[in-house]
Amino acid sequence: MGRPLRSLSGLIDFNSAARWGSFKRAAEELHKTPAAISQQIKTLEEELGFPLFVRQTRQVQLTEKGAEFAATVAQVLTELRDKCAALQEDEDAALLRISCTHSFAYKWLVPRLPRFTRLHPELDIRIDSNDRQVNLDAGGIDVAIRHGPFQPGDPDLIFSERLVAVYSPGLLPPGRDSLELGDLAQLPLLCEGDSELWMRFMQANGVRNPRLQFARSFSHSGLLAQAAAAGQGVAVVAFAMVHEDVQNGVLRLLRARSAPYASGYRFLTARGKEAAPRIRRLREWLEEEMAAMGVMLNEWDVAQG
Repeated sequence: MGRPLRSLSGLIDFNSAARWGSFKRAAEELHKTPAAISQQIKTLEEELGFPLFVRQTRQVQLTEKGAEFAATVAQVLTELRDKCAALQEDEDAALLRISCTHSFAYKWLVPRLPRFTRLHPELDIRIDSNDRQVNLDAGGIDVAIRHGPFQPGDPDLIFSERLVAVYSPGLLPPGRDSLELGDLAQLPLLCEGDSELWMRFMQANGVRNPRLQFARSFSHSGLLAQAAAAGQGVAVVAFAMVHEDVQNGVLRLLRARSAPYASGYRFLTARGKEAAPRIRRLREWLEEEMAAMGVMLNEWDVAQG
């Protein structure tokens, strides 16, 4: 049976010396003397029962067991520091800082936030809307919601997107209550960036080599959805961007089935924060909202045959 460590005080000294390969450099990093570092490691070696370093005149070198032990100590200390940081940040358990894209913020999240705050009035929500990458481990952000491609079985995925075509009721000709694929040739078409999403949508509905004329292009899906709501034309867009407008009657779905998009929304958190109550509540609420959105879209597709 192995002998237990009676003290953990030498592990930080050992970790530093192992990284630097020098007692002197470790002493500088930890604001100690080289002699103090050497004594701590010597005590640790005596407790472990095996040497950690081969000591030479101007340097020290890890033994085979020392290198193996150093890897374990480094991992444990990293996890310990991360947990300390997470617990320190979680002192204010009522603060929930969310990062998401501009389009997701104003077309999906913000319109629904009152429902979340009614459920959890104790939480102080802060939204940072931007399209850049964020470093969750650096602090300052608790959750990042990002849209993009995903791998099957991704545990961070909370919604798999699909494409729909939408238009303002103001585009309906007199006496008509809906628009169909055959109407598109006479209508202005809107797209995000280029026509790729339109091509996917048309092919998914059995239309090969469609002849489409585009009136305007937009850089963001949120802008595209707003342009469609303003009656500027018919847009193919991710369903989440228009779900609220469709429910409210601001937009209508073109009579056609939705199309695969191969993109979705991922819920990302800093390491060690996944189980924090405020973060768990947000994820559960998001999943419920997005599940309801998925049910609505599935019912629409079934109705289209």
